[in-house]
Amino acid sequence: MEQAGDALEEVLSKALSQRSLTLGVYEAAKLLNVDPDNVVLCLLAADEDEAGDAALQIHFTLIQAFCCENDINILRVSNPARLAQLLLPATGPEPPADLHCVLVTNPHASQWKDPALSQLMCFCRESRYMDQWVPVINLPER
Repeated sequence: MEQAGDALEEVLSKALSQRSLTLGVYEAAKLLNVDPDNVVLCLLAADEDEAGDAALQIHFTLIQAFCCENDINILRVSNPARLAQLLLPATGPEPPADLHCVLVTNPHASQWKDPALSQLMCFCRESRYMDQWVPVINLPER
């Protein structure tokens, strides 16, 4: 699991530099509606305080269902504060209003030849084999 966290951090870093991230539940829903074939990974993040937020959980359920229907790998990030640390430098001094959903899109027409992304895809596939459809991943603290 630690290796998967490192791989996710690497994928996010590359996606930031290639400007292939979509941040926020609403923006993610818009992209999924228009171009789901270009999405390679969906991250859902909520801390313990937000676990009881019914509206957020409904959004998560709908996004998960859509991603499963469209063969998009999904990961749940257990430490959204670390996710924010990784993503905030790219968004400028003002933090984005919503980091609950992050989509990684394919920057080119062909699939990435990225070992870190391949490792995450394997992690998701192995998790599904164990009936864990939305595996939880922990980003390593730095």
